[in-house]
Amino acid sequence: MDITTKFSDRVKHLEASAIREIFKLLAKPGIISFAGGAPDPELFPKKEFAELAKEILETQGNTALQYGITEGYAPLREWVKDRLVNQGVLTKEDDVIIGSGGQQGIDLATKSLINPGDGVICEEPSFIGGLNCFRSYNAQLYGVPVLDDGIDTEKLEELLKSHSNIKVLYTISTFQNPSGITISLEKRKKILELAEKYDILIYEDNPYGELRFSGEEVPTLKALDKNSRVIYFGSFSKILAPGMRLGFVSAPAPLLERMIICKQTEDVHTNVLSQMIAYEFVTRNSIDEHIAKLRAAYGKKCRLMMDCMDKYFPAAVKHTCPEGGLFLYCTMPEGYDSKELMKKALERNVAFVPGTSCMIDDKATYSTFRMNYSTASEEDIETGIKTLGEVLHQFMEA
Repeated sequence: MDITTKFSDRVKHLEASAIREIFKLLAKPGIISFAGGAPDPELFPKKEFAELAKEILETQGNTALQYGITEGYAPLREWVKDRLVNQGVLTKEDDVIIGSGGQQGIDLATKSLINPGDGVICEEPSFIGGLNCFRSYNAQLYGVPVLDDGIDTEKLEELLKSHSNIKVLYTISTFQNPSGITISLEKRKKILELAEKYDILIYEDNPYGELRFSGEEVPTLKALDKNSRVIYFGSFSKILAPGMRLGFVSAPAPLLERMIICKQTEDVHTNVLSQMIAYEFVTRNSIDEHIAKLRAAYGKKCRLMMDCMDKYFPAAVKHTCPEGGLFLYCTMPEGYDSKELMKKALERNVAFVPGTSCMIDDKATYSTFRMNYSTASEEDIETGIKTLGEVLHQFMEA
């Protein structure tokens, strides 16, 4: 029997994340990878986690290993809420739930809100996990270009004017994945104005916002929102460790209630031991000091990568200049295919993510590619960018 004939309409057209597929190529010895989206494992607080896990299992093992409540471990929920209130992101009336990573929050909100055919506007380029989530619910995706100061608000309004089915705008507002670009304050206000005018919701995905290493802080869309239009997603993956699978969501109470019910059908609750370890870590240590170390490390690596690109890449290849986060985005002149470039780069043991993985039309040809600077060593950044520069010169001169 051909089991594929039994697949649901929701999933039969989905493709595996090209980024995950690239990882399969990275087992080759000597590969320098700029393809990942992960934080530097050398910065994980492994020793502290080991000590906390031992203590928790010895003194609170029955709680840590038992079923938990769907909304999340109460002390951690309160800590997250208090931190976001103190940062001006939430008000005291807002609430949060803990999810199994930021990705689950996006999925739960979409399951609760989106019917087949509903419109979702996405930045182009955007996060493959978000795009595939919306595809899995048979949403109609619309793309809006990301400019140097964030999403093109003129194109955004054009879409909103011409399509009455649009329900949600999805944005990674700060240090965007994959571009590294941050939406300006002026544009944030315009986005909220358009959301009100055309009666849509906003997903603000902000897993990188704590990782600013230069420039000035910009208020989140959620902090500027006065009409409960922003659903806010955050994560511990980039500030503690992604393997803990801890994220959080703040949304209007009726939506949170729907999401909690949906979560009960997915995983019942988020890993209790991970939540307890995270809570003990953030309450016994200075999370701000820990984040400061991450900012310093990623800022240094980002500056090194940009310096190397300026030195070794052809002048026609441009790159973004992030003020934080984990990524920057490169653009070759029109007509060049970054998937073909990737094949040449892999022959020289260098990997990156081609732009097609980050676009709504993932079958088209794009001259762009994403580079991650957080995981490679400084030595590998220098070596890898120099090698990629040589590949680019040969590729563009061929």
